[in-house]
Amino acid sequence: MTGAAGFIGAAVAERLLVRGDEVLGLDNLNDYYAVSLKESRLARLTTHTNFRFLRVDVADRDGVPKLFQAEKFDRVIHLAAQAGVRYSLQNPLAYMDSNLLGFANILEGCRHNQVQHLVYASSSSVYGGNTKMPFAEHDNVDHPVSLYAATKKANELMAHTYSHLYQLPTTGLRFFTVYGPWGRPDMAPMLFTQAILQGHAIDVYNHGQMQRDFTYIDDIVEGVLRTLDRPATPEHTTSQAPYRVFNIGNNDPVPLMDFIGCIETALGQTAEKRLLPMQPGDVPATYASTDALNQWIGFAPNTPLQTGIDRFVAWYRNYYQV
Repeated sequence: MTGAAGFIGAAVAERLLVRGDEVLGLDNLNDYYAVSLKESRLARLTTHTNFRFLRVDVADRDGVPKLFQAEKFDRVIHLAAQAGVRYSLQNPLAYMDSNLLGFANILEGCRHNQVQHLVYASSSSVYGGNTKMPFAEHDNVDHPVSLYAATKKANELMAHTYSHLYQLPTTGLRFFTVYGPWGRPDMAPMLFTQAILQGHAIDVYNHGQMQRDFTYIDDIVEGVLRTLDRPATPEHTTSQAPYRVFNIGNNDPVPLMDFIGCIETALGQTAEKRLLPMQPGDVPATYASTDALNQWIGFAPNTPLQTGIDRFVAWYRNYYQV
């Protein structure tokens, strides 16, 4: 699997290892955020005898094909990507390298080495400026509002092409605002928790008029594993290719101010809020329809937000010794 040192990747790898799968984890350990956190996640994985790690960049046009040829993977989970909607406005070429060239290398590796199923990370950001709620998989996604979103839609199109031409089963998962223990430092839970504990004001965009379908990490992991175990088949209403795309969200959009309230409750402290306008590339609301996912794997995320935030804050206090 790729992105093994990432937030979602490390959590998925751990569950695979616990159930007895052999996992080869790839990651380039880039410095988009603190490498020490990535190394801490990896340290937990390396306690398992059935885990191996290689520092590899998926954009390596020579290294990735050789790796696929040598290892002959049964199934591939591709979670490596240059993350972050806002950062894509500052460094667009990083997204071209990792999210487009990197994904093409993975597709080629799967195609030439009889991989049984490719599961890959898409994103709720593909819905862009859509206003019909909840977002459903067959909604139009032709109007991305960030380059990050555009690369994720491109991934879905590329996957369909390989599914169609080479009968490679592919499943894309549109993740909705994932949070929980071991999360990313650039995401709201970590930013808000750190600021509140340090007595600093938190930045609240669009003057707090935002909604997000916050999805707890354990629910994401369950969805990834269940889809991995059920390779894509043709969806006859739209395509004859063994290709699927699913939303994986909590199906419960939460106002940003309520989300902040959950963190305040978990910390026992009140946040000083700095109200700011909407940032470029952002959207006011996300809301996942999970009907298709539930029909396919018999599961949809359902962890209550306060429960997930309490677990995150407990992890944060322990990890950072606060």
